[in-house]
Amino acid sequence: MNIKRLTAMLLAVLFCVGLLTGCADTNGGSETRTFTDSLGRTVELPNDISRVAVSGPLAQMTVFALAPDRLVGIASEWDASAEEFLATEYYDLPMLGQLYGGKGELNLEELLTADPQVVIDVGETKDDMAAELDDLSTQTGIPFVHITMTTSTMDAAYRKLGELLNMPDEAETLAAYCRNVYDRTVNISESVEKVRLLYCLGDEGHNVIARGSYHAEVIDLLSDNVAVVDDPSSRGTGNEVDMEQILVWNPDFIVFAPQSVYASVGTDATWLTLDAVKEGNYCEVPMGPYNWMGFPPSVQRLLGMMWLAKVLYPDAADYDLYEECREYFSLFYHCELTREQFDALTANSL
Repeated sequence: MNIKRLTAMLLAVLFCVGLLTGCADTNGGSETRTFTDSLGRTVELPNDISRVAVSGPLAQMTVFALAPDRLVGIASEWDASAEEFLATEYYDLPMLGQLYGGKGELNLEELLTADPQVVIDVGETKDDMAAELDDLSTQTGIPFVHITMTTSTMDAAYRKLGELLNMPDEAETLAAYCRNVYDRTVNISESVEKVRLLYCLGDEGHNVIARGSYHAEVIDLLSDNVAVVDDPSSRGTGNEVDMEQILVWNPDFIVFAPQSVYASVGTDATWLTLDAVKEGNYCEVPMGPYNWMGFPPSVQRLLGMMWLAKVLYPDAADYDLYEECREYFSLFYHCELTREQFDALTANSL
């Protein structure tokens, strides 16, 4: 994020919005309280928060599960597949843009017009994040907070979010679910001989999710991730390699991202030289409303944990995957997942 450029834009936008709307009271007249975020920053917030903005798609998906009716805007467009599952009113929210990652940029005019009482960032901690969020809070008059979340700390993240939004009971329901799914996945991973696996993505399938990256947390937990590179990418596009390297790795199982080359590898002479493709040990990640393996790497990675464990270790993962996914969709997307929808989502995946 270019803070200098953002500062200049903020000054201009604040002046314009002030002329049009006057100085909005983002606290809505409420008494205030202090909140300490995951960076150790103490910020002042209204006691009652009913208007929330999010900094990016990770936060959007996380907050949507807990408090969809409090969102005053979205950071990125919902994937087209989400229309089948999410209530239509959430498609009409203003587009605010995102602070970190992706190709977008925070739309300051939309943000200030939406008049949130807090902007929530969720995900991994980044260098200089505390100073950046402090600057944004000062410049906009809107508190920015960060809540750290990894696959192993989703429960803690939801409890922190529940504290922030004064929704401890609702947050605890989601936190307990996250902990149960994660702990069960860890138990499965510790009870099996891990499969040598490669996650491929991109138009040619030559991008991989490397061991040790933030995006590889589920893969590394449940498999022997053969994609070992010198500099694991923190981007969702992964690390680009060539086919020669993939042939050297020669994994026992390959997972292809949606919109990659899954449909064609079974008839491609080069891909067929790999044992996994030759023996049919490959599949495509389910997609809907988002990639289940976590691109963006948000709470839907719980779906990825349950799905990948079932694919790789069906005897150890002795649960009904449809019933598990149905519960997830109810809790996190606030919708009922039918058996027909589940079958369509996992058509190339089981």
